[in-house]
Amino acid sequence: MNKKLRFPRNLWRHRELWWRLTEREILGRYRGSVLGIAWSFITPLAMLAVYTFVFSQVFKARWGGLEQAGPLGFAINLFAGLIVFNLFSECAIRAPSLIVSNPNYVKKVVFPLDILSCVSVGNACFHALTSLCILLIFELIAFQTIPLTLLWLPLVWLPLILGSLACSWLLSSAGVFLRDIGQLIGVGINMLMFLSPIFFPLSALPDRWQPLLRINPLAQVIEQTRRVAVQGVNPDWPYLLIGTVITLLACEISFRGLQRSKKAFADVL
Repeated sequence: MNKKLRFPRNLWRHRELWWRLTEREILGRYRGSVLGIAWSFITPLAMLAVYTFVFSQVFKARWGGLEQAGPLGFAINLFAGLIVFNLFSECAIRAPSLIVSNPNYVKKVVFPLDILSCVSVGNACFHALTSLCILLIFELIAFQTIPLTLLWLPLVWLPLILGSLACSWLLSSAGVFLRDIGQLIGVGINMLMFLSPIFFPLSALPDRWQPLLRINPLAQVIEQTRRVAVQGVNPDWPYLLIGTVITLLACEISFRGLQRSKKAFADVL
C-alpha cells in the first residue's frame, strides 16, 4: 500500500475544475434573486440581529468574562459557535446525496467524483467566511477592536475543513448503497447541535460532564475559534498539531475508500 498521501495530489491536479465548480455552485445558489450574492451577507446579519435581540431582551443572558459587552457579547460568542457548526453541518447534510443526485457523472463521463465533496466544502467555507465578516463587524461595535489572534483562525479551522471533507467523502460513498444515511444524518446533526458548546461555554458545565462533551470534535473547534476570534487568546498547540494530523489521516482513508467503492456506483445507480 502506498504510504504517501494521495488526496492532496489529486486535489491539486483538479484544482481548476474544483474552483470553477465551486464558483458555479455559489453563484447558482442566488441566481435569479434580486439581491444576488448579497444574501450571503444578509442572512447571517439577520441571524445575529435576532440572536442579539432574543438574548438581550428575552433571556437577559450574559457570557462569563465579557460582561462589559453585555448581551451583545453573548450573541457574538453564540454566533462564533454557529459559524463552525454550520460549516460542518452543511457539508454533512449534503454529502449522502452528492453522488446519488449526479448519476451522469458516474455513468456517462470520466469525472473525478471526489471533487463533488470538495465543491460542497468550498461552498460551505465561503458562507462561513461571509458570516465571519459579520461577526467581526459586531465585535468592532461591542469591543471597538478585533484581536490580532484572529490570524490563527486558518490553522484553527484547518482540522474542521479537513474533517468536513473526510466526512463528506465517507458519507457520499455510503449514501450510494444505503439511502437511509441521509435521514440518519439529519437526526444526528440536530442532536449534535445541542451537544456542542454553541449556546454555552464548556466551562459552564459541571466538571463531570465536561470530558463527555470534549469527545465531540466540534467542541474543540468551537472553543478554539472563540479563543482566537473573540477572546484574543492563542490557540492550544496540541489541538493544532493532533487535530491536523488526525483529520489528514481521516481524509486519506475516506478518499481511498471512495476510490475503491466508486467502481460499484454505476451498478447501483
